[in-house]
Amino acid sequence: MSPPPDCFADDATQHASLMAIPLPLPPRPLLILFLLLPSLLRSSANETAATPPSTALNPFTAKAAVMRYWNRKVTANRPQPAFLLSKLSPLSALDYATFSSLAAAGPSALSPRLSALCAAARLLCFPTRFESHASAATARDGPSDFATYQNSNFSNYASGAVGGTQSFENYSESLNVPVDTFRRYSRDSAGHNDSFASYAPGGNVVTAKFTSYASSATGGTGDFTSYGGDTNIPELKFTNYDAQANGRHQSFGSYSDDANSGDQSFAGYGKDGNGVVSAFASYAKDSNVIGSGFAGYGEGANAARDSFTKYGFNGNVPENTFRSYGDRGNGGSESFSSYRDESNVGDDSFTSYAKGGNAGTAEFDNYGNSFNPGSDSFKGYGQGFGNHEITFKSYIGENNSFKGYAKSGVNFKAYRHPSSSPSSAPAADAAVKPGKKKAGHWLVEPGKFFREHELRSGNLMPMPDIRDKMPARSFLPRSIAGRIPFSAAEVQRFFGIPADTALGKAVADTVAECERAPSRGETKRCATSAEDVIDFAVAMLGSNVVARTTESTAGSKGTVLIGKVRGANGGGVTRSVSCHQSLFPYLVYYCHSVPRVRVYEADILAVQTKERINRGVAICHLDTSDWSASHGAFLSLGSAPGRIEVCHWIFEGDMTWTVAD
Repeated sequence: MSPPPDCFADDATQHASLMAIPLPLPPRPLLILFLLLPSLLRSSANETAATPPSTALNPFTAKAAVMRYWNRKVTANRPQPAFLLSKLSPLSALDYATFSSLAAAGPSALSPRLSALCAAARLLCFPTRFESHASAATARDGPSDFATYQNSNFSNYASGAVGGTQSFENYSESLNVPVDTFRRYSRDSAGHNDSFASYAPGGNVVTAKFTSYASSATGGTGDFTSYGGDTNIPELKFTNYDAQANGRHQSFGSYSDDANSGDQSFAGYGKDGNGVVSAFASYAKDSNVIGSGFAGYGEGANAARDSFTKYGFNGNVPENTFRSYGDRGNGGSESFSSYRDESNVGDDSFTSYAKGGNAGTAEFDNYGNSFNPGSDSFKGYGQGFGNHEITFKSYIGENNSFKGYAKSGVNFKAYRHPSSSPSSAPAADAAVKPGKKKAGHWLVEPGKFFREHELRSGNLMPMPDIRDKMPARSFLPRSIAGRIPFSAAEVQRFFGIPADTALGKAVADTVAECERAPSRGETKRCATSAEDVIDFAVAMLGSNVVARTTESTAGSKGTVLIGKVRGANGGGVTRSVSCHQSLFPYLVYYCHSVPRVRVYEADILAVQTKERINRGVAICHLDTSDWSASHGAFLSLGSAPGRIEVCHWIFEGDMTWTVAD
């Protein structure tokens, strides 16, 4: 059973600094807190009249309880780290006592107060209010501009519209957990144009669903430009999109560029359509771990034309699935150009692709020219295809499987295995000068990884983007977090998060990672409260510990000058505990013990003025023998596991613990 919130029992100590030695008295029941709270606060107010309100901290708050817990557990004579204090629960004394009391009775007792808890405790909760926009006479025809909208449901909107343009610009900008639904949108419309520009830019955990969108529409265009750019964990679904449409044009330009770890699915897209044109240009460029699923795409379509240009360019571990793609299509044309170029590994699966189609063409031009090879699987490709022409031009692949594909009408032109002789390489490869690194810059963001000798005073270094891109959240007090079962289903149920949304999947991923067996030599723990973080660090390193992180994001994405460098524990080899944020409704840290490292603090100076703008914390891993050969550090530094040490900065929001000097 989790203990009740910590309480003071001595009036005379209420005004004392919370950094002092904690009281030895045991916690009292919550009922005593409620009975004594008014008189204690009045007494405290009289005794601390000279204390400025901005520096006084109510001793009954959740934050104060953690600060006292730190004093009991950590013996190092150092100030408590400000970055950790900033993440503690902001719950007031009354809210702390109220929500803890409800949690003690079980999650079901706390659920009715979820909205209040989310607001008071600064949590990341699923939106419960949605603005609906249904079809109306004034909204059907003519232009409409939807700017600065968010969490909206466009159902039966613009159905049967004739002409007109809807513009979604700066829509859901920089929001946490935006959820937008476009259902039966523009159905049976004629010549209706839709523009999604700067849609959900900079968003966190974005969920957008386009269902039965533009079904049976005639003419018109849909333009997705700068859609989902620079987003974190996008979850986008296009279902029955443009089904039975006639002569519609869809353009996906700058779609999901610079996105991080999300999924897009195109199911029943363009089904039974006539002359539907879709262009995917600059799709998922520079993105990290993006998954795209094209299932039942263009099925039964007539004269469909799809173009994938610069698709997945410079991406990291893209996962693309083309299943039942173009089946039963007639006279369709598919073009894959500069597809997955300069990407790192990843997988493509073409299953039942263009099966049973008639008189169609598919051209793979400059396909799979990846920086680090991935795998491609072509199964049931073009089978039953009549009068077809499938061309692989400048196809560069490794780990490829062609199983059960059409034995005629398939032309492999300039197909090259990466391990083949240089004479078979395309001319573009020959242009790479000796000594020059080929592209693959998704991994070699300047300064993301570096060698230990680079961290020296007077050295100019590129600083990577160290900004914390996670949504702002706080820890829950242990008395509350400990009462919420740590399972994906229970957390989703308690917080009302649908499992098929971006946040729902993030919760499942976090729990799965926490339940994963530790790697060889790794000791790990997922900390669901600040007390858990402290406990794990103390268990691994002892009570004389210090927590560090980079002071700010100043200098990020620029060139900086390294000033004075100080090594923790005298610069010797040490052991540390590193903690990284996980995406969850409340703060959860993945903490693990890291043996054989050196930890440094370095003054970061402005190049021109030589003034200190930041104080960075860097960790150098001395033993990399268990790291993957495809790890970005080796691709950027040009080595292999176990051969070199690898250093990196501690990013904003993360922390590393060592024994105090």
